[in-house]
Amino acid sequence: MSKEVTERRIDQWLFYSRLVKSRSLAGRLVEAGKIRVNKVKISKPSSLIRKGDVITSMINRDLRVTEVLELGVRRGPASEAQGLYNDITPKEPPRPKPGKFAAKTPSRPKGEGRPTKKDRRKYDSIKPDPGD
Repeated sequence: MSKEVTERRIDQWLFYSRLVKSRSLAGRLVEAGKIRVNKVKISKPSSLIRKGDVITSMINRDLRVTEVLELGVRRGPASEAQGLYNDITPKEPPRPKPGKFAAKTPSRPKGEGRPTKKDRRKYDSIKPDPGD
């Protein structure tokens, strides 16, 4: 007579779903405030989650938004782990290619600011020698 699980600890679920490599790492992420459940920041690895909860995580500078589909009973293969959640992370807009919209260096009007190399050569040619 196995009782169906309706709640699971967040650190266990993160480990079972293979979003993190170890349960202790999952606990450290929760304590550091990197995990939110239904937009509420949690601070205890023993916090419970249920089916339908939305988990927002910042792992390795990557934002992931996942919906809990199943709670899982073990850390199985990756194909089994992918069935535990639905990834609803918003897609990042494409970045412009370098150079296409790159800002051009501002130009200054001639005769203002620092002299150019050409200006310095002209000045050196008309400047008297200090030894004369």
